[in-house]
Amino acid sequence: MLRRALRLGVGRCPLGRGLGTRRGGSTLDWDGKVSDIKKKIQSVLPGGAWNPLYDTSHLPPEHSDVVIVGGGVLGLSVAYWLKRLEKRRGAIQVLVVDRDYTYSQASTVLSVGGIRQQFSLPENIQLSLFSVDFLRNINEYLAVVDDPPLDLQFNPLGYLLLASEKGAAIMENNVKVQRQEGAKVCLMSPEQLRNKFPWINTEGVALASYGLENEGWFDPWCLLQGLRRKVQSMGVRFCHGEVTRFISSSDRMETASGEEVTLKRIHEVHVKMDRSLEYQPVECAIVINAAGAWSGQIAELAGIGKGPPGTLQGTKLPVEPRKRYVYLWHCPQGPGLETPFVTDTSGTYFRREGLGNNYLGGCSPTEDKVWPHLAQRVPAFESLKVRSAWAGYYDYNTFDQNGVVGPHPLVVNMYFATGFSGHGLQQAPAVGRAVAEMVLEGHFQTINLNPFLFSRFYLGEKVEERNII
Repeated sequence: MLRRALRLGVGRCPLGRGLGTRRGGSTLDWDGKVSDIKKKIQSVLPGGAWNPLYDTSHLPPEHSDVVIVGGGVLGLSVAYWLKRLEKRRGAIQVLVVDRDYTYSQASTVLSVGGIRQQFSLPENIQLSLFSVDFLRNINEYLAVVDDPPLDLQFNPLGYLLLASEKGAAIMENNVKVQRQEGAKVCLMSPEQLRNKFPWINTEGVALASYGLENEGWFDPWCLLQGLRRKVQSMGVRFCHGEVTRFISSSDRMETASGEEVTLKRIHEVHVKMDRSLEYQPVECAIVINAAGAWSGQIAELAGIGKGPPGTLQGTKLPVEPRKRYVYLWHCPQGPGLETPFVTDTSGTYFRREGLGNNYLGGCSPTEDKVWPHLAQRVPAFESLKVRSAWAGYYDYNTFDQNGVVGPHPLVVNMYFATGFSGHGLQQAPAVGRAVAEMVLEGHFQTINLNPFLFSRFYLGEKVEERNII
């Protein structure tokens, strides 16, 4: 019976129907009380001005309707859509907590910034179609009065995916699905490939798929900073700290089949301040787990997965850090300015970086030796010179390499936006909208992402994406 309920989806109580985080009143009531108390203290203290004993500006607020754990592009997108879709301006108080305020370890800024519709699942194609529209019209969404417009430096040169004889049938089927969803993708034979891109060695290539529109790459840092600037202008608050604990209440219930489950609701988030032993408790109504590669650890803090094996209580969030290396190299005789984002049959990928014959690339899904594959596919790369390299982390979903979106079935006010295994950046605008819809309305409204709910891990229902890069 529990499994049947999970497959059908349990109705949620939307946030908009009860935003209060304190029993007996809303956060707005509490803010008013604090203001009155300050005025009373001010009237009796010498000097007349309200001067706190120490600076508390670095601390998070004591109350926030929504606490978002993770300030990367997914967390910021959720914050943006919560504020954009709120019924009344200022109705929802949102706090973003991130331990890496420099973003030095953030997956967002360490990525190669690609966006494509060449996926095998309709949901992923739909997410990317909306996201590319968002990116190409970025200033209609993220413009801030008196601030300069954003320039994402979008390069619409498409993705070129190569398939061996073994993968050709899968590629044909994928392209059929992509076209059905509205993506502009064509198939190319080895001969057509050589005619259009004469720098490619087509040995071992049986078929290629090429994105004709709305694919390419952009500047991830610009998107991140644009989202951050916009949500700050909308009233979202930020805190530099680490979530170390959740305080929750529990209720036991029995399903129609007689199975007993425990429902939990988080009431308080403890945020440890940077370089300090102090922590600040924050009362909240909703927690968004957008902690990327570390979202599995945040889920454990909430008690997720800490139950008997094989039960819903014992089902973990299967997201872990997976290191991914990116290389920057120079090759004067390399492919020209019309070069698309190329993905080889070996999993090696590359794209141009700027105008000076520089290239970015790596290898997916495993970290194999990159140069032999590059040189075999593009003979000009025999003479490449590596300029630099760096490593970042994918929020790798070990179950089916797809995103986890929406609420947990037992920790009822924790919502997920994680586990995209490398395509979270490009789908962030659409995922943020989907999570906000679920929080505010209790269901997905624009794109049905029920296949990406947490419950699939317990049910053993994989939603496998074949095109992971």
